[in-house]
Amino acid sequence: MAVPKYKTSKSRRNKRRTHQKLKKAHFDSCPKCHEACLRHHICASCGYYKGTEVLSVEEI
Repeated sequence: MAVPKYKTSKSRRNKRRTHQKLKKAHFDSCPKCHEACLRHHICASCGYYKGTEVLSVEEI
């Protein structure tokens, strides 16, 4: 069984974990209603995706 000979320091441990972080979500504006929406997703406010209506969003 492998047992470490020396204690791993906090900085060495944290260097190994630099890529395990959350990334910021990228928002674009919808070309139809100009609301903020996620890229490659249906717009929640108007229901359009790439210029075609995918969902019918009813006005409340």
